[in-house]
Amino acid sequence: MLVYLNGEILPHESARIPVDDRGFLFADGIYEVARVYDGRPFRMDAHLARMADGLRAIRLEAPDLDRLAAVAEELLDRNNLRTGGATIYIQVTRGVAPRKHAFPANVTPTVYVAAKPFQDYPAEYFDAGVAAIRVADTRWARCDIKSVALLPNVLANQAAHEAGAFEAIFVRDGVLIEGSHSNLLGVIDGTLVTYPKCNYILGGITRDVVLDLARQLGIPTREGPIHEDRFADVTELFLSGTTTEVMPITRLDGRPVGDGTVGPITRRLQAAYRELTRSAA
Repeated sequence: MLVYLNGEILPHESARIPVDDRGFLFADGIYEVARVYDGRPFRMDAHLARMADGLRAIRLEAPDLDRLAAVAEELLDRNNLRTGGATIYIQVTRGVAPRKHAFPANVTPTVYVAAKPFQDYPAEYFDAGVAAIRVADTRWARCDIKSVALLPNVLANQAAHEAGAFEAIFVRDGVLIEGSHSNLLGVIDGTLVTYPKCNYILGGITRDVVLDLARQLGIPTREGPIHEDRFADVTELFLSGTTTEVMPITRLDGRPVGDGTVGPITRRLQAAYRELTRSAA
């Protein structure tokens, strides 16, 4: 597979970054992942806009993001990814400099782009739902920045893996926040509920699409908390994300969500999302 690194397209195995890169030393960088359906990147503009926001938040001058979008298209062509599923990965770090905490001066950012095949999750995950566990939210207070510093997410997802679950749901102050690599939405009294956009969650591109689809379908929506102590009121629960799309959770900590099956609102949103992603970029 060919990738892009600092102005050059080269084989993946030939791509090299110095050990003094601040992404390696400090996790000083931002990344994005976009889904590609039959050669068409989905919501690429939204992903690039979020990347620009993240770069501004960490005071890192953004490269030409339109140019990176063009690079991604070239990689799709040169890697023969115009049919089937794929992902585009973009990462920008502050660059290579001696290891000091303060920002270095006159340093060129490291820019990396990859386009790779993507194998969708098994159909049964979407048809029957997956299991999840709850974990304490130990992340920093700027989860809205899509930073490459993902160790708490990695540890949470590993805990889910060891428990035989698909995802770990972060809990903060008695409220279910989001997953380790996905947003979380639930149905309470027929209303679709998800934690409001703020510094404690990543404002998901798929989350925004799902909320918009719900409104188009006449499904009531509300941005608000899903409380642990009122979880019995939750009749449906699902994840949203670039790779997870609309994935139902039917078991949480070994107990059924609602009646333990995929609910009707989730089914409607799955169908609407599938139609959207398969018909338009």
